[in-house]
Amino acid sequence: MAEEIPAETGVATSPFDLGDGFRRFADHVPLMMWRTDHAGRTVYHNESWLRFTGRSLDEELQGGWRCGLHPEDFARHAATVDAAFAAQEAFTIEYRLRRHDGAYRWLLDTGRPLREDGAFHGFLGSCFDITDRKNAEEDSARALVEKETLLAEIYHRVRNNLQVMVSLIGLYGRAAPEPCRGSFDALGQRVRAIALVQQHLHEAPHIASIDLQDYLRRLAAGLGNLRRPGRIGVIVEGGNTSLVEPRTANALGMIVAEVVAECLDATAETVSCFISIRIDATAPVRLSVVSGSGEAAAEGKPGVPMLGPRLIAAYAAQAEIAASGTATSADPLLLELPEVRPDLRPSAP
Repeated sequence: MAEEIPAETGVATSPFDLGDGFRRFADHVPLMMWRTDHAGRTVYHNESWLRFTGRSLDEELQGGWRCGLHPEDFARHAATVDAAFAAQEAFTIEYRLRRHDGAYRWLLDTGRPLREDGAFHGFLGSCFDITDRKNAEEDSARALVEKETLLAEIYHRVRNNLQVMVSLIGLYGRAAPEPCRGSFDALGQRVRAIALVQQHLHEAPHIASIDLQDYLRRLAAGLGNLRRPGRIGVIVEGGNTSLVEPRTANALGMIVAEVVAECLDATAETVSCFISIRIDATAPVRLSVVSGSGEAAAEGKPGVPMLGPRLIAAYAAQAEIAASGTATSADPLLLELPEVRPDLRPSAP
């Protein structure tokens, strides 16, 4: 629709003539329609279009409809339409057009070239009002920004509080009797692990649906360097992955951190530990966790209670994860995740 023509010439002369039959059909179609000739001159707007703009057909053919284009969309619309006419190719564009009451409404405009025997006879187009969809998209975008801002603030506060807790535990541990210091050290390490889990949850690309394999691999690397760097390795295996909710990811992170802590607390500082996590992404999603070391495990460091099984059971219960086993080679820790919500399931290729 690059150029307008006088109303009195607004009759198509191509084989696609705007006869009475077409006009009666188009005027009863519940969507806005337009038509141009081969030179890009507008030759027709249907009744739905005229009711929308509140102008007569003569006014529209004289260029009145262009006055209703939103100023911010005018240049983009012209460039898109001109390019489509030059290439004689279909186009789709979204733009705002002023309604008869002065309100701007978003339209989805689709134009298709008309050809007969290889000859180009102009374009025929239709418009849908998509204002409600656009408003919903804008509301969703604003809500997402607000959510991310809130999550960032919550993470900032949680991180600061955990740092204070670590400092307090360290102060009390240094002041405590020698037999109790091991417990304070173990507690401090666990609080650091909690902070690490929260960090990796916050850093997930999509906080509402977390890629399980990516999350566990990033977390495993951090846990491997949190204590006894270079002497503990955490391996995450599995050909497929799954998307999980934040509460499930949080519980799994705490469980893995506890398995790591138990393995380290049960061995000397010079002993290497390994943790193996295998993911079976078929429904329901299952994980198998095995920990061990190159030497037999000790009975535990003096003053350090072995609370791993109880803590793991508590973390699992919070996220409705079925847990069994002790994370040994003979008796792996088996974790069965709750059913994934339909909107988190990966779509079929």
